[in-house]
Amino acid sequence: MILAKVVGTVVTTISHRDFKNRRLLVVQPLGLEAEQPDQDFIALDSTQAGIGDTVLVNREGSGARQVLNNPEACVISVIVGIVDSVYLED
Repeated sequence: MILAKVVGTVVTTISHRDFKNRRLLVVQPLGLEAEQPDQDFIALDSTQAGIGDTVLVNREGSGARQVLNNPEACVISVIVGIVDSVYLED
């Protein structure tokens, strides 16, 4: 699981059957100030997240398929929660 910020949406005219009725969102991984962030990636939305939301992303295929309740789904990353706030303590 990683924290990420939703930075965009993906619009398709044809999509895979496992993506039907779900949005594809572009997310940017978040990290500490001293860390180099990973590249943006696409995640399937299961939470109705929007641009600017901080989200919790399951970025592991087996776990993502469990969230979708479809063991055969061709998916790696699924947004599983919207984060209200993050508090870091030194």
